[in-house]
Amino acid sequence: MTRFPRPIPDRHLRPPMGWNSWDCYGTTVTEDEVLANAAFMHDHMLAHGWDTVVVDIQWYEPTARSHGYNPDAPLVLDAHGLQQPAPNRFRSAADGAGFGPLADRVHQLGLRFGLHIMRGIPRRAFAARLPVAGTSWTADEIADTDSVCPWNSDNYGLNHDHPGAQAYYDAQVAQFARWGVDFIKADDMLFPYHEREIAAYARAIARSGRPIELSLSPGTDVSVAHLDHLRQNSTMWRVCDDLWDRWEDVEAQFARMARWAPWQGAASTGGSAAVGWADADMLPLGRIGIRAERGDDRLCSLTRPEQISLLTLWLISRSPLMMGGDLPTSPPETIELLTNDEALAVLWHSTDNREVLREKDLILWTAQDTDGRTRYAAVFSLAGTPRRVTVPLGSLGARPDDHVRELWTRTDTPHDGRSLVTDLPAHGAVLLRLGQDMR
Repeated sequence: MTRFPRPIPDRHLRPPMGWNSWDCYGTTVTEDEVLANAAFMHDHMLAHGWDTVVVDIQWYEPTARSHGYNPDAPLVLDAHGLQQPAPNRFRSAADGAGFGPLADRVHQLGLRFGLHIMRGIPRRAFAARLPVAGTSWTADEIADTDSVCPWNSDNYGLNHDHPGAQAYYDAQVAQFARWGVDFIKADDMLFPYHEREIAAYARAIARSGRPIELSLSPGTDVSVAHLDHLRQNSTMWRVCDDLWDRWEDVEAQFARMARWAPWQGAASTGGSAAVGWADADMLPLGRIGIRAERGDDRLCSLTRPEQISLLTLWLISRSPLMMGGDLPTSPPETIELLTNDEALAVLWHSTDNREVLREKDLILWTAQDTDGRTRYAAVFSLAGTPRRVTVPLGSLGARPDDHVRELWTRTDTPHDGRSLVTDLPAHGAVLLRLGQDMR
């Protein structure tokens, strides 16, 4: 007999789960706001698998603002062109302490600390010809000025025909390791696909001597043809551009995650085991837009059924979960969704996840539980109006005598042994557990 909810597996065997400052604070998050979210996660979410706190882009920008980036921003750099936290936003970083004190505070809460970094080397380091740590080279010698990010002007790319390029990444990640960083979100890596930059960054992490997970962004048009390289070099990779609280953004993820879901998790890559996760992007739920790049201070604009559909797709496709809303000021009903262990068990314990039907406005997904007996299914309606859906049990991989439980409502779902009938709201979904003994 399998008992539910199941224990949470080791985090290396499941997708990462955490909070990221981007959707609520954009480039402007402060130390106090990071700590408030970390404390909330410790108190309310750690027991449900949420364990990572990530400071997103431009933590080294003292004049950062909402709704965009400042041109030629006065980035805080050390003598070797390495980014340092802006002391006016992160007071514990004063006097060269970096993120060490903040990471210590997060670790004391039993959580992991992460940060965002842009691909390449700051243009200000290039202009000042700052020396690359531990070498005789300078920033202007290792930069690739033709390789620039189309949406942020802070950095140039690196010329990986020059050994100083790897030396710069080695020094940067070594600094992060000294600070106690556990998770790095490296941006501007995937569109176009910067194969040498990705490999160089993974090499720097390996050389740092600290087990750091690497997340790659933004993921626009990323192809499954890169799967082996992604698995060899990263923990997770985005498969889309930024996702916001618009139904069209969520709906576009159904096709993407159907393409990537069969490849989630562990695989043998290059003769060794590798674990990697296609990332459907952050969860724009709860209170977002406080000082964000997109929109003003607001609660998530998705309806509750649309939020449930989003979470259902992320869970049954085994996407990493990175909450984008401010945790302390998000509605309790949002936190309730994020801490539903019966639903989260699909993320933790499922395998063979796949879309099995897409006809008109109806989408069905199925998965197996690692216990070998239990199965999961999701029924989605893309229709803009409520509808009653009749689904043959065989289409869900269910047997006539299966017990069916809906996991968001935590209620048993009756059926006649042939079909399951469910009433779905506009853009709604149900997440089901199927099996013989559901106690």
